[in-house]
Amino acid sequence: MIAISEATVNDIKQIQHIVHITWPITYGEILSKEQLDYMLALFYSEEALNEQFAKGEQLFYRVDEGTSTVGFIGIEHKYKGQAITKIHKIYLLPETQGKGIGKKVMEEIERLGAENNSKALSLNVNRFNSALGFYKKIGFEVVGEADLDIGNGYLMEDYVMEKKF
Repeated sequence: MIAISEATVNDIKQIQHIVHITWPITYGEILSKEQLDYMLALFYSEEALNEQFAKGEQLFYRVDEGTSTVGFIGIEHKYKGQAITKIHKIYLLPETQGKGIGKKVMEEIERLGAENNSKALSLNVNRFNSALGFYKKIGFEVVGEADLDIGNGYLMEDYVMEKKF
């Protein structure tokens, strides 16, 4: 049984736990260890997560399977004033792959988006991330590219993907 519920600052340690398991697997062959460590500190330190929760632009959700938290998402409705729900973060533990959990999570994000008058979902994905195939399979299309300077000489090289509904 999958349950998706709003996360709070009390879930920060769990979010960090999931990120520290998923990121090395997801990005270990794409990014240098130095860049990986830099990005984890930049986006997922306790201070960074507390700030993201406090700003309230992104809504965080826990993904639970039974009594275990197996993932989390961070989304933003009305992204840049448009009828778009932006998926900023979506990470599921490796053992969830092949169980249909990712698809269920995306369906829930789409439902939340529709509830908030969105007409599309949007996300950025690293151009070399294996999740690219999953996103295409569930109806996302590449609509652009984004090279984002995140400091320290590092660049995030992403595809911008969108799914209209």
